[in-house]
Amino acid sequence: MTLPPQGHHVLLDLYGIEPAPLADLALIEATLTEAARMAGARVLGTQLHPFGPGQGVTGVLLLAESHISIHTWPEHGYAAVDVFMCGDAEAMTAATLIGERLRAGRIEVRECARGLRSEPGRV
Repeated sequence: MTLPPQGHHVLLDLYGIEPAPLADLALIEATLTEAARMAGARVLGTQLHPFGPGQGVTGVLLLAESHISIHTWPEHGYAAVDVFMCGDAEAMTAATLIGERLRAGRIEVRECARGLRSEPGRV
């Protein structure tokens, strides 16, 4: 018998985004923070780095439940987002909100259950 997974990992490829939001550090930080809150996660720290005017942003929110990371390419209207949460936090809720707030024209989603376990004593 397989026990519930330790966490859920959602990978997002967001396409068709206007360049300005993808270079806006404050908007990205607010979006990721709101996504974490709406998913029921607790933010422990934030590290975001802008690459300069009109260029992308990279960064991560460290969560008690794991993390949300992002890397943006304004020149391509693209963002790569990684949402990994455990416990009662809802990774898909955070992922959905991020796609909506950045107004992605197309969203590709990949989900993965992490840490699937067998019954104690079984491999």
